Amino acid sequence: MTTEPFTFRRATRNDLEAIIALLADDDLGQSRECVSTPVDQAYLSAFAAIQSDSNQLLAILEDDTGVAGCLQISFIPGLSRLGMWRGQIESVRIARRCRGDGLGRTMIEWAIEQCRLKQCGLVQLTSDKARKDALRFYASLGFTASHEGLKLAL
Repeated sequence: MTTEPFTFRRATRNDLEAIIALLADDDLGQSRECVSTPVDQAYLSAFAAIQSDSNQLLAILEDDTGVAGCLQISFIPGLSRLGMWRGQIESVRIARRCRGDGLGRTMIEWAIEQCRLKQCGLVQLTSDKARKDALRFYASLGFTASHEGLKLAL
């Protein structure tokens, strides 16, 4: 478990390059992301949309050397389950230099607490089936594979 001081905060435009680098820093991410200077306009547009939506939280975990992790939470209103709100956690990444230090667990526990604060009755996430370690990790936090997730690329 890490003993380094760290903080959570809402991401700013200045964090965008570091976030994109985290998203690209694995086998799956390398094929999906575009690390470039300047930042691709698609990321800038997405960031602006996230920042302008009060039901979106793009957060970073920061330590004394910079961005150590990131995630996005979408707070989703719904009619089912008596109008229950859900927290959808996406784009969870820990910097390679910090992996194995317990920051992933700390970050997800923090995200769950943010969902509680928004009065969500459920927290959900998806993880690529190829990410076997991630699936075991989420199960260790109490997440259950209760549903099948389906996607359609457009």
